[in-house]
Amino acid sequence: MLALLGSILVPLVAAGLRSVLWALAGVAGLALAAVGVWWTLAHTGVLRALGAVLSVTAPVAVLALYAASGMLGPALLSLALWLLAVTAARTALSPGAGPTPSEQSEHAVSEAPHSPWILMNPRSGGGKVGRFHLVEKAQAAGCRVVLLEGGRDVADLARQAVTEGADLLAVAGGDGTQALVAEIAAHHDLPFVVIPAGTRNHFALDLGLDRNDPAAALEALTHGVELRVDLGYAADRVFVNNASFGMYASVVTDPAYRDAKTRTTLRTLPGLLTGEDAPGLRARADGTHIEGLQALLVSNNPYGRAVDAARPGRRERLDSGLLGVVCVRVGNTAQAARLVRGPRSGQLIRLNAGEVVVESDTGTIPVGIDGEHVVLPSPVVCRSAPGALRVRVPRRRPGTPRATGADWPRTAQLALGRLFPHR
Repeated sequence: MLALLGSILVPLVAAGLRSVLWALAGVAGLALAAVGVWWTLAHTGVLRALGAVLSVTAPVAVLALYAASGMLGPALLSLALWLLAVTAARTALSPGAGPTPSEQSEHAVSEAPHSPWILMNPRSGGGKVGRFHLVEKAQAAGCRVVLLEGGRDVADLARQAVTEGADLLAVAGGDGTQALVAEIAAHHDLPFVVIPAGTRNHFALDLGLDRNDPAAALEALTHGVELRVDLGYAADRVFVNNASFGMYASVVTDPAYRDAKTRTTLRTLPGLLTGEDAPGLRARADGTHIEGLQALLVSNNPYGRAVDAARPGRRERLDSGLLGVVCVRVGNTAQAARLVRGPRSGQLIRLNAGEVVVESDTGTIPVGIDGEHVVLPSPVVCRSAPGALRVRVPRRRPGTPRATGADWPRTAQLALGRLFPHR
């Protein structure tokens, strides 16, 4: 709280009431930069070039103005104090952020599985299966290991394993493969083990697993505990993390995206944002109707902070029975400028819901489901299946995430309680 107060007092001491004008100049620079980014993404030709120049020159011009007036030092100090305040607030609130899924529903496992089955993708995560010797370690732990090769159907392999007597299913691979096997495990009420051998492994992160040591997840077989977590559904497709609609899903379905990501994105975005290819998404989240969306992210439990589909943040819990919804609605230059206000702008919408219905002006909608890109008929109904999956995790693991936002009222209450413990 002292750092937050300092971030306000520093510019006031340095420039008095004129600091308000300097703050407005900074906001104006950010707004112009947002306009420049919008022109760069939504247009081609001369306007795109002007947008690229504006997105760089606007913040540089503000910094130069600050430097010329002697305000650069106070501005940087104020920014540093604000960052310190936010970091300290998150740290201070972490011990009291509330119970995580593992703390709520975790229970000891009575016995080890007799016939555990593990599917491993040797190509996932740049070859983590081989680098961490997961096949040998899993076999030494008594597991039957199946390698995903030759385009074999993941769900069929898992069903076959259940038919042959598997009493635990596990996956060493990315989140898309995890979701396919998790659905089979949930259907048969079998325990499921996540081995983080993919590239990002957001599901493993939110379960508190060590993503830098995938082999450590094998301890769940002998020294594990179980917890119940939710699964998300987009139509009949399961997701453990999120389903993305709109710009991101449309861009990545382009065949050229894999080999030329930046070039393909710049080529296709103008049509998706303002042209004939614009998705025109609409959503109904419980009783809330939202129209004119360019992008929509539906997550299995709300993210603490969602930036985009590639960096959605972390989930504080996986057993709330709710879907998180993040919508982006930017249709023109003025709306792009208002994005600097964050959620208050109306261009970035966040809410939680039990069911989300996504519609478009076309008969089908491209969807990115845990990184796997599919096309589903419109409308797409997304729902949560509370407590559908039994996840077995090691008893000892880095830990599940805590609150990622700075809750200033709670921080103030905590600070006042330290200052006046007897009141």
